[in-house]
Amino acid sequence: MRVLLVNMPWSPIDLPSLALGILKRSVDERVPGASAEVLHANLMFTDWITERTEFTGDDYEYYALSSYFMGCGDWVFSSALYDDPAWRDDEFTATMTGKLKAARMKMTRALHRTVPEFVEMIARQIVADGPDVVGFTSTFQQNTAALAAARRVKELAPHIVTVMGGANCDGEQGAAVHRNFAFVDHVVRGEGEAAFPALLTALTEQTPLDDIPGLCHRDAAGKSVANAMATRPLPPAAILPPDYSGYFERLAASVARNWVEPKLVVEGARGCWWGEKHHCTFCGLNGSFMEFRSKSPDTFYEEIMDLARRHRVLDMYVVDNILDMRYLTTVLPRIIDSGYDLRLHIEIKANMKRSQLRTLADAGLIYVQPGIESLNSRVLDLMDKGVSGCQNIRMLRDGAETGLSVAWNYLHGFPGESTEDYDPVIAQIPALEHLDPPVDLSARIAIERFSPYFERPELGFTGLRPEAHYRFTYDLPEEELYAMAYVFEAPARGIGEPTVGALNAALADWKKHHTDARLTHDDHGDRIVLVSRRRTFDWRAMELTDPFELAVFRLLDQPHSTQALTRKAAARVPGAARGEEQVQELLDSWLALGIVFADAGQYVHIAPAAVNEDLLRLDFMRHIHAETDAAAPTENAAVPEPA
Repeated sequence: MRVLLVNMPWSPIDLPSLALGILKRSVDERVPGASAEVLHANLMFTDWITERTEFTGDDYEYYALSSYFMGCGDWVFSSALYDDPAWRDDEFTATMTGKLKAARMKMTRALHRTVPEFVEMIARQIVADGPDVVGFTSTFQQNTAALAAARRVKELAPHIVTVMGGANCDGEQGAAVHRNFAFVDHVVRGEGEAAFPALLTALTEQTPLDDIPGLCHRDAAGKSVANAMATRPLPPAAILPPDYSGYFERLAASVARNWVEPKLVVEGARGCWWGEKHHCTFCGLNGSFMEFRSKSPDTFYEEIMDLARRHRVLDMYVVDNILDMRYLTTVLPRIIDSGYDLRLHIEIKANMKRSQLRTLADAGLIYVQPGIESLNSRVLDLMDKGVSGCQNIRMLRDGAETGLSVAWNYLHGFPGESTEDYDPVIAQIPALEHLDPPVDLSARIAIERFSPYFERPELGFTGLRPEAHYRFTYDLPEEELYAMAYVFEAPARGIGEPTVGALNAALADWKKHHTDARLTHDDHGDRIVLVSRRRTFDWRAMELTDPFELAVFRLLDQPHSTQALTRKAAARVPGAARGEEQVQELLDSWLALGIVFADAGQYVHIAPAAVNEDLLRLDFMRHIHAETDAAAPTENAAVPEPA
């Protein structure tokens, strides 16, 4: 049996498909007499479209990721799905006018008219390759492209078995895809490395399909049948490493090689250990299975090393929704000792210790996503995030100190939030400009399938409808769109537009001025020197020398309340103890100087330890100036500002 696995646009072009890499290995190793190949149709599209239009890597990224919540990428290929180059162009234009810039609107409509030709070419190539089974993966904005190709393949060669799977086919979504598109013979819902080989084996042996968990198939009368989903997720030992044969070679032959640096995709765990206990209210990740499972440290380490050696690529994207904390003392130290200069991206929790962050940095983690979505504790409680605003600030500070780039998003629109939750944060944002800003301005939360906000209307969202783009993309009734959709319209909750505007204005300034902003500290034991270069603060350098103030500042390495600071600082320097009122006055003065961040009655200092030459330069200039003063005293001598 010959199996062709197809990765249609808009799958990212700088990454091989993890799903298809795993399925290829599962077919080759677990289905007797079968072999699988991967067709990188996303790369083929980049070459095809750049021969015809002025199309760039930024354009591809827009349709693959940036426009996800507007559905532009899926609408582009809806013309091929419905064999109509003008498919619902008027509806798209009317809905998206004001949301898209004129140039983006023009390009999107032009692509919409053009892509049916590409789908025709891909379908004919698939048929010419002569597979027995063709499998399409569908994640993010791949759905219409995959469906369009499957439709045309079925028209050209009805004997070829068409299968779809991926995140867009999980649970009810997959059943709806199968029910509404008769040219898709089978849909694999949930984890595919067990179900897909079982399907291929059953097709070869002509045995019933009813016992394959999650599979959608058709009975003798042609009616769609959806088998019950698996009751348990796959154990980690059953999760195979991917086979990326052919991807890097195909990328090297594509115009896309000029756009991106290729990365490997590695997987150590599935599910979320935090979500098992506290499912973040807005999060729809993990779909049908939240249960956390991770590969053994030895297995994961060997997979990483094998992929790096095999493909000679050191950039790796770790797709785990959350880091298995065991890896900090098992996998990562081995990576540090391996001699491989890996560059990794991974998602972590924001309350990790500085020593743990240093381990990440030493192992090659240059880019972390710690799940920061707000800087206010009350809003974070509404999300059920399990962290405070001060802990998130500490993460940003410690990330800067350890050399990690921190990627995060600011979200708003949570039922129960108020302007009072945002005003104190907005007021303090100018003090934070030296830390990594969010990747974009604040966004109102989207209601995602599988999230508590979707599953539990009592949390504040009722009357959900599929987002508008589903309605001008698919020719389906509302109830079927509801079953297929991942993102839903909902009445706006939480803060109003004046507060959103003030927040986004502050975030825009943060992003604009971040590169030039500076705040660091250097602890010399008997004194702490702080250096600042931030546009809204006049001071440039100061020293803390009072023993009690030194104790308070060091305690503020971690979030503390005024009461706790008073008690702990008195224990450290009993001869210099001060009352709670005096400590509060000190904190208020530091807040005005932009040295600390305050939230929910707690404080944390925001000055990373100095890791550059600013302090050395300051100290050198101070000594030089002191020598000059001794030789020729002058009035009003001042320490020069650092360059």
